[in-house]
Amino acid sequence: MDFTRRDFPEGFLFGVATSSYQIEGHRFGGAGPTHWDSFAATPGNVVRAEDGATACDHYHRWAEDLDLVRDLGADVYRFSTSWARVLPEGTGQPNAEGLDFYDRLVDGMLARGVKPAATLYHWELPQALADKGGWRNADMPDWFADYTEVIMRRIGDRVWSAAPINEPWCVGWLSHFEGVHAPGLRDIRATARAMHHVLVSHGRAIEVMRSLGMSNLGAVCNFEWATPASDAPEDVAAATRYDAIYNRFFLGGLFKGAYPAEVLEGLGPHLPTGWQDDFATIRAPLDWLGVNYYTRKLVRHVDGPWPHTGEAPTRLPLTQMGWEIYPDGLRDFLIRNAREYSGDLPIFVTENGMANPDTHNTPDGPRIDYLTSHLRAVQEAIAAGAPVAGYYVWSLMDNYEWSLGYEKRFGLVHVDFDSLARTPKASYQALARWWRA
Repeated sequence: MDFTRRDFPEGFLFGVATSSYQIEGHRFGGAGPTHWDSFAATPGNVVRAEDGATACDHYHRWAEDLDLVRDLGADVYRFSTSWARVLPEGTGQPNAEGLDFYDRLVDGMLARGVKPAATLYHWELPQALADKGGWRNADMPDWFADYTEVIMRRIGDRVWSAAPINEPWCVGWLSHFEGVHAPGLRDIRATARAMHHVLVSHGRAIEVMRSLGMSNLGAVCNFEWATPASDAPEDVAAATRYDAIYNRFFLGGLFKGAYPAEVLEGLGPHLPTGWQDDFATIRAPLDWLGVNYYTRKLVRHVDGPWPHTGEAPTRLPLTQMGWEIYPDGLRDFLIRNAREYSGDLPIFVTENGMANPDTHNTPDGPRIDYLTSHLRAVQEAIAAGAPVAGYYVWSLMDNYEWSLGYEKRFGLVHVDFDSLARTPKASYQALARWWRA
């Protein structure tokens, strides 16, 4: 890795990211059940029916893990708070142990000179709210606003930045249309309502945090570059539709107060009554935009019901996830998002990284190459005028990779899931050399 900090603008921030359910160990500290626990307990949903009950035991090992963040030379640690740890029933009486844990965690970051970047929701919905319909329920924005107030009254005075919801596409589409994540639905009406309620909930949370005097608030969306599999008009149309669903729906709501026509042709009849009136809330002013990026898709037309999109094979190298390695997509999103949506707002690459089947002593060359090529893409975007202000690697450590269990390893730090020993990989060492240079 041939970068130093001097190769990026002054003040550019580097960091690492994790999420609560993937690392904390949800059975500890009085957390309530989540829809991920139920999803994982259902045969066929998760590899070996693995769940986040223990995960990396970050709940007890947080100090050791924050030492790893500090020793890496990271400026920022992007973490998430667990709704079910803070409010075990989703509403009502807070869990004192959960609030105390996040107090310790934020104070631990500050004591190590690391900026705390909080995300309020990274997919682990309290089961009590899932029982009421979860993101399909029109009361979700109120429930989420109440949760936001509880957790941010406790830690909001010390976090450096905050974002309400990680990757709305995964919360809405992947979980309700494709059924890959909890709650595992395949229902177009549920999808339309979840995608809309996620954005309204985002806006309500921003309003609550502003009322608490907080600043440096943003939105974190995930993006996949969509390239037509051929020049055939039907493949071009399919790629445009895929781009609208995956990338432009959420940015359109956040920044333009409108959803793309290509999405409304499928979801429009299923959106809740009066959905157009919610854009004033959804468009709550932001201080930055977060971009999570991993790959692109070659998209082809498929017959059958809307949305008529399918994936064509690629000849480019793949990660352990089977995802194409395509750094140009990161560059192009950073440029396009600034020009078409967020304008002069700072953009942070809030997640970027790769899964690789490595062990504690693997040379780790593929991950180093992946990070290097994507950092070059960030430099190219900056040179083209995109206001990129930071780059965070996913992930600090190997962790629970949702429906794929513990097989897919994204970490800079290897975790032995039997002993829970942490061992920095070669990619960690490479980043540490130039982040600390």
